[in-house]
Amino acid sequence: MVEVLRSGFVESIHRGSVVVLAPDGEIRLALGEVNEPVFTRSCNKPLQGLGLLRAGLDLPDDADLAVGCASHSGETEHVEQVLGILAKNDLAESDLGCPPDWPMNLAARNRVIAGGGGKRAAAMNCSGKHAAMVATSSQQGWDVREYLDPEHPAQVAIAEAVEDMTGERITSIGVDGCGAPLFALTLTGLATGYTRLVLAEPGTRRRRVADAMRAHPHLVGGTNRDDTELMQAIPGLLVKGGAEGVHAMVLADGTAVAMKIDDGAPRPRTPILVGVLRALGYDAPELEDKAEHDVLGGGVPVGAARLTDGLLDELH
Repeated sequence: MVEVLRSGFVESIHRGSVVVLAPDGEIRLALGEVNEPVFTRSCNKPLQGLGLLRAGLDLPDDADLAVGCASHSGETEHVEQVLGILAKNDLAESDLGCPPDWPMNLAARNRVIAGGGGKRAAAMNCSGKHAAMVATSSQQGWDVREYLDPEHPAQVAIAEAVEDMTGERITSIGVDGCGAPLFALTLTGLATGYTRLVLAEPGTRRRRVADAMRAHPHLVGGTNRDDTELMQAIPGLLVKGGAEGVHAMVLADGTAVAMKIDDGAPRPRTPILVGVLRALGYDAPELEDKAEHDVLGGGVPVGAARLTDGLLDELH
């Protein structure tokens, strides 16, 4: 799917799978293993957020919902948004079950270190999701301490929503990097779930998740994050990445894309997303810098990670 050129020499190749669904669910493009289950990692977050709303989560502020579906960078506004969710529900940072971490954003991390601070749970990129989970548990009178148990009512509600939205049975449950239950789904099922979020009627819980994320792209990612910048560049676009080379995207018309990079590398994902966007007739000046990743030698570009000719032919 993507080749890495250094000084005119193909140094590495990233293989993977990608599916593109039309708004009616018809497969427009399928390359690789699009109907085999993969752990869809943080691409699950919008569907997890929906499950919590269905379970009774009361988050009147859409910014709170956006950070609840985020893989944020741990910048000041992200941490404050997460702490705000907790405070509104009489919860503390110690109630979060995600591991303490440094901010993903380097500048934010440096500020924490310079100020004598350390790792904290609220800075962890999944803390918004965890804040939404503990808030749901508190509001519903469920055991807050056990909210990460797959049999906990919050997790059961999430699993039901995921199966409903993707049209699939969850084949495997693992543990995500943040400690939350993690589901295996096919790329086709994941793309289907994203289409159903965006095409839902305004005012529904499904549509509210999509609209909140698109209205607050900085809370979903952060500064210099591709997901945030792509949503800012293409009106109506919803994009959510996950660890180990998983990514999902849906356009305002319901056309959805899901991918998995076999080696788990993040490098090839954005060039593929940009290639698909362009093939679908979408473009913006901001996409030009994301179509390829520079390969450096001595601190200057000597090559690039770019789509292979074969993938370009398939897209067009």
